[in-house]
Amino acid sequence: MNKRKLLARVRNNPRDVRFSDATLLAEAFGFALDRQKGSHRVYAHPDVPDMLNLQPDKVGKAKAYHIRQLLDLADSNDLSLDDAGDDDA
Repeated sequence: MNKRKLLARVRNNPRDVRFSDATLLAEAFGFALDRQKGSHRVYAHPDVPDMLNLQPDKVGKAKAYHIRQLLDLADSNDLSLDDAGDDDA
């Protein structure tokens, strides 16, 4: 899926996001996996002082408040999507 379309879908409905899509968006915004303990994944960004925590719920969806945190960090730090490897399918 095109990352821009995915971002629009996530912004429209942050409560129904697959965990894999959340991690894809975080990495597209330039976050890199810093560490993982159990199901908690902690991401760091070289230009963002705050860490991003992502954790799936029991059915494999991203938690809505983590999605809001990701979007807030992206917006407040003027992060843009990396279009490398983006496909239009």
